[in-house]
Formats: sequence, C-alpha cells, structure tokens
Amino acid sequence: MSKCPDCMPGGNPCRHGENMCVNPDDGKESFLQLAVDDKVKKRACVCLLVREVYHTCYRLHPLPSSSFHLSPFLFLQEMTGNYTRKEVEDSGSLPVVVRFPWQPYLSASGLQRQKRDWVIPPINVPENSRGPFPQMLVSIRSDKDRSINIRYSITGVGADQPPNEVFSIDPEKGKMYVTKPLDREERSSYHLRAHAVDMNGNQVEQPVDLYIFVIDMNDNRPEFKNQVYNGSVMEGSKPGTTVMTVTAHDADDITTSNGMVYYRILQQTPHSPIPNMFTINRETGDIVTVAAGLDRERVSQYTVIVEATDMEGNLNFGLSSTATAIISITDVNDNPPEFTQSTFSGEVLENSVNVVVANLTVMDKDEPRTPNWNAVYRIVSGDNGRHFTIRTNPETNDGMVTVVKPVDFEMNRAFMLTVVVSNQAPLAEGVQASLQYTAGVTISVKDINEAPVFPDNPKMVRFEEGVPAGTIITTFAAKDPDTFMQQSIRYAKLADPANWLSINSSNGQITTTAVLDRESIYVKKNIYEATFLAADNGSPPASSTGTLQIYLIDVNDNAPSLVPREAQICERANANSINITAADADTDPNVGPFVFELPMHPSAIRRNWTVSRLNGDYARLSLRIQFLESGVYEVPISVSDSGNPPLSNRSIIKVKVCPCDEHGDCTAVGAVAAAGLGTGAIIAILICIIILLSMVLLFVVWMKRREKERQTKQLLIDPEDDVRDNILKYDEEGGGEEDQDYDLSQLQQPDSLEPVVPESQYPLRPVVPHPGDIGDFINEGLRAADNDPTAPPYDSLLVFDYEGSGSTAGSVSSLNSSSSGEQDYDYLNDWGPRFKKLADMYGGGNDD
Repeated sequence: MSKCPDCMPGGNPCRHGENMCVNPDDGKESFLQLAVDDKVKKRACVCLLVREVYHTCYRLHPLPSSSFHLSPFLFLQEMTGNYTRKEVEDSGSLPVVVRFPWQPYLSASGLQRQKRDWVIPPINVPENSRGPFPQMLVSIRSDKDRSINIRYSITGVGADQPPNEVFSIDPEKGKMYVTKPLDREERSSYHLRAHAVDMNGNQVEQPVDLYIFVIDMNDNRPEFKNQVYNGSVMEGSKPGTTVMTVTAHDADDITTSNGMVYYRILQQTPHSPIPNMFTINRETGDIVTVAAGLDRERVSQYTVIVEATDMEGNLNFGLSSTATAIISITDVNDNPPEFTQSTFSGEVLENSVNVVVANLTVMDKDEPRTPNWNAVYRIVSGDNGRHFTIRTNPETNDGMVTVVKPVDFEMNRAFMLTVVVSNQAPLAEGVQASLQYTAGVTISVKDINEAPVFPDNPKMVRFEEGVPAGTIITTFAAKDPDTFMQQSIRYAKLADPANWLSINSSNGQITTTAVLDRESIYVKKNIYEATFLAADNGSPPASSTGTLQIYLIDVNDNAPSLVPREAQICERANANSINITAADADTDPNVGPFVFELPMHPSAIRRNWTVSRLNGDYARLSLRIQFLESGVYEVPISVSDSGNPPLSNRSIIKVKVCPCDEHGDCTAVGAVAAAGLGTGAIIAILICIIILLSMVLLFVVWMKRREKERQTKQLLIDPEDDVRDNILKYDEEGGGEEDQDYDLSQLQQPDSLEPVVPESQYPLRPVVPHPGDIGDFINEGLRAADNDPTAPPYDSLLVFDYEGSGSTAGSVSSLNSSSSGEQDYDYLNDWGPRFKKLADMYGGGNDD
C-alpha cells in the first residue's frame, strides 16, 4: 500500500475535518488516508483506494446518521479547480442537486487535467412517511442542459424493476420522487441509476449511481417465538441455576434502538416461598433462580409472565409483548419412605403357596410412580427358610408379604420378620434415612388336616415270579403328619391292572391274590406297578396315593419254541439249508444256548434230515439224502433251553421241498407242486374258471337280448283296430269332465282280454323325446299307463290305452250333440283307416 503524503496543515495525516491529499503512484492509483470519529472518543485512520487521479486535495465531511458510530458515511468534496460542489450542511439535509461528473479531455499537448468523480452520498428516506406523495427526493441535472434538451430517467429495482414505480423522475426537470410510503422491513435499500439522453435518445452523460436507504422507524413490536415456554429445574437448586431461555424477535433494525429488545419478569405465580424466586437477563432472556427454597412437595410448578420491550427497554417509547413461562420443579429423592406403623401382622394356612399373608403400607412425599417414590422391601431377619418374599404394589406402593415356600405348622407355628424399606433411587445428597424405615411383621401359621404321607413313594420290592396266591408281599403303610391330632388311616386299592394284589385296610399289608407272572402284558421291564390310597378320618378327610413297584425275578417257566415254523428247501441236496433258532419268553439265564435235536421216531426223520449246530442260539436244518421228492414235509425238532432245570419243547416246522433253478431258487411250477397240488388238480381248477367265465358271458348276452325284445315288442292287436295311433296331444283340453257324472268302471279293459300283470315298480313316464323317437315314446307311454291303475281321467295330459273290440257300455251315439243342426261327417272316410271308426259312428258306416 502506498503511503499517504503528509501534505495537510500541521503535518497530521489523520485529523478529522482537515484537508486531505492524494498523491498518485505512477499516475495510476493511490490511497487516501482519512480520519473517522465514532463518537465514542475513539479515532481511527482509514485509507481509501483512489484510481487514476492526480494531485488533488479533498475535505472530509461526515454524513448525518442515526448511529454514526456503527455505520459512518464519508463525503469527499473537491477543493481545487474552477468548479466547487455545494457543501452539505452540518444539519444533515440531503443535497438538492446532483450533477453528472465531468469527463476527461485531451489537449494538443497530451493528457490534461480533468474534474474528479463525485462520491454521491446515499439518500435517506424514513419509512412509513405520511406524504404527501409523490414526495421529491433529489434533483438530477446535467451541465449540458444549457445547450441541448435533456431527458432524464432512472432504472433499477423500484423504478422499472419490481417493485415498479416506487420511485419516479420528471424527464424534463430531473426531479426524482418517491410515490408511496416505504417499509424498511420489506426492503431496506434501493440502488438506482440516473440516465441523461438527448431528444434522439443518445446518451449525453455517464449514468450516475443513486443509493437510497430506508430509515427505520419503531413500527414493530417484539414477537416471542412461542407464547408458552416450558422449562424445569430441580428442587433444591442453588441460586443462579439457569432454568430456560425465552427469545423475542423485533423486525426493526437491530443496529438501532428500534430493534434492541430487553426482557423483564412481570409476575410470578405462586409467590411461595417469596414473590421473586426467578430473574431474567434483560438482554439474553435467560431465566435463572435467585433464591433458595425450591421444594416440589410445596410448589410443583411456577407460572412466570415475561415482557419483551424494544427501544432498549424504554417503557415510555418502546413497544412491548408478553409470553408465559411455565417452570416445573422436578423431583429429587429428598423424602425417604416411612412405614405407617411399626408392626404388622398376618396369618397363613400351612402348605399354602403364592398367597399374600400381610400388607405393609408406607408413606413417601416424593413424586408418585417414579424411582424416587417406588418402594423396595427386604426381609433382613426371621426367615431362615426363605418361605416369604415381599412384592411391591405398583399402584399403591404397598408391600405384599407373599408365601413362596410351604410352611409346616408342626415345624413353625409363627414367624417374626424384620423388614426394611428404601427407594429404587438413592437418597439425595445430605438427606438422612428416616427412623421409620424398619418394621416388624408377625406371621401366624394355622394348622390344617394334612393328607397321610407314604414314606417311600414309589416303594419297590423284589419277588420271584410264580409265587402262589396268599403270599405277603410287603406292608405299604402311610404316616399322618398331623402329630397334634389323633387320627386313624384306612387303606384301599386304587389301581391293580392284573388284579394280583389286595391290601389290608387297617395296616396296609399287601398280599397276592394270584400267581405273579413276569411274562404278563401288565409287566413293563420286569416291574409291575399298583397304586393304593391312604385316607385319614380328619375333618375334612384327607387322602393321598402311593405306588408299589414289584420287581419280578425271572424263573424258568417258559419252554422255548422253534423259529421259523415254515421254510422251503431244494429237492436236491446242495449248499441250500434252513437256519433255525428258538424263542423263549424268559430272560437270562433261562434262555440260550439252545439244544436242537431230531426225534428218534419216526425213523424217516433222521434218515431224510439232519440238524447241525451253528452257535448257542442257531442251528442248520438240511437234507441228509441227495434227493427228496417235492412236497410239504412236517419235520419235528426238539428244542431245550439252559434253565435250571432246563425246559424242552417239540416243535413242528413245515418244509416245502421244491425243484430249483441254477441259482438255487424254487421255480413257479415247483412252488405249486410243493404246495401239494398235483397236475390233475391244477387242470380241474382251470376248467372251473373257464366254465364260470362262460356262464357270466351268457348271462350278460341274455340280459341284453331281453332288453332289446322289450323295446321292440309288437302290439297284440290288429293295426287297423289300434286306435292308439289316433291319440292327439293338445296343449289345452279345457274343462268339463270334472263336473260330469261318468261311470269310470266302463273305462276298464273288457274281461275277454288277458289281464296284464303290473310290474313290481311303477315306471316313470318318460319326458318328451327327440321327434325321431316318437314311436318309442308312445310305446313307453302306453306301457306306463297300463301299469299305473291310479291314473285318473282328469283334465290333464292323458295317455289312452287300447279298450278292445267291444264294450259293455253300449253305443254313445245316443248322446245329444251340443251343436245345433246336422253336420256331415262323410269327410272322415277320406282321412284313412285310422279315422274309419269315427266315420262309421258319425257318417253312418257299418262296423267291420
């Protein structure tokens, strides 16, 4: 930075109101050092950058400002030259005329001196002005308006840009106006440019920048962000503890008093313990405590009315608004729980579990249902057997003494418990436990009639199977735990699956009533179980059950049996053989190893077969001869076990001897032959099967032929006398017959015809078939009518049957016709043989 020259009077480059000098550096740019007084007894030197200037002196003028020390404006006035701008008055009035700057010019000798550019001061306009409008702000003139006609205009936001027409200018006189009140909160400044053109629109001056600042007025109240603020502070807090912060915003200029908001507390409710428990920082809005004594148990909530005022809190000129601060006093554990009484009592029935026997009540002033209030109970003495526990009722905070382990009256008739109570949360610092935090609890035990108890349950005894009936097994006796009651016990059998035992009702002695068999289905893993009942004569009676387990020791009472009972072998001796073993229901040592032997008689058994031992449990049966004819052979084998004494059993194994293939397997023919059927028997079976199939086929053919004959059966009368072909089907026959007195017996068939035996079941009348089968339809209808004697001749769809060649009812020609006059029926002769009868009856013809 170039140093400002010391060209001012007195040689001081930083003195307010003095002439200032600018010395160019290489004719391009330099720095102007100015002095600014901020009205707070401080001085500062400011260097301003000045471009393309020559040696010139200026005078420093401070512009009027409501807050000069925050935003000072500087105005430089050129001091030399032929033209001197009118000075700004110290009163701060706006300049009346703003002239366009001079342009640089060139002489014949080169670059010449030019007029300096002005620094146009901003135009200050107060907001919310009452007018009248339009109100003139400034007059803009050009030096060339003396020789030519100049037209002035302004551009920028507020002129030709939104918001439009806030400012206007007289195009001829250059007077600029504001057209309506301004609002600083909407827009605080405007930047316009003034233009001067001739009548042809040619620019005659360089545009001039105009800055318009809207001076703030105190027209907005402070507004709190919330109407209700919620805060909290712990009870017992020390003075100076911050509770909350309330904030208000003023839309006015915060750099002026109009926007500076100060706070104060108007009211506190309640006034306990003192009316001024809180204060507020007038600048930040922080609410803090100023006194001790916050106690939630006395006052749980405070309501504080806070006022915010602008104009730095000036109550005479500032605008105000209020908000509510709700301060909740949070609880601390400063009140220990206390028992409401020093002793409690309760009683419990012996052998009871999970029942509440006593209720302990405490009092705690802290906030309910919080860790500071929730009680915790402990038994510190008197319950060595851990029979009791204390659970806390979450709603009432009471302690419920509960039995968790059965108590015995004969062992303990009463319990003396010592109980202490505390909170889930520890007590606050400096708070001592109450003297009433312990209490005594007396629990009395009530005696009840207890059921008899079997000392050994289940009880196991060992006995050999096969003991005879009447043998005493054991004495299964129970004891009465009620030692202070004189009671007797009776016994009874409750469950005995095999019904082998009985019990003495007085002393519990158990005796067998049948032989015990280890191989019985009621014995599981050598153990037989029976259940017995023991009941006392108390009031009310009590009973219990006991289980007796009898372990049955095995004896050799079951002979072995041969396995398998059937087998097959090839008819020729080879490696093919039968492996045999034995099954024994006994257990060790009364089972294997087994001994397998062939009997001595009949002698053919040992001649044809042989038995060789494989191991203690298995043997091999094979052919002794080279060939044995196919068939089924019963081979007796004697099997003996290893019991003491051993038991033997003679078993028969059926062996099928058959011819085998190269693999040693029986062939199909051989298997049949081995089954004992000869060739003749097989042929006879096949013939019987063929005859049976032939009979079934013939029966089916006969049934189909019979059905076809029934469908194609011809009428038994002459076709010319068959009047059934003349039956016509009408959709509607009308009425008349129901109210006539007809003899219905005349409609039956004559006696000369053979009676038709009806079928066992009335056939359903068929529905109307396809027209191509109309003949079959009529025949089926006739057959149905013949076999349905209950069909009445009502006015409905009627199916007429053949009535024979004669009638016992006589002629119906004597009936008078309802038509008047004679009618010619000779045309019926032209209708064919089917209408011949009608032609003879009405036309005078003779019967055939």
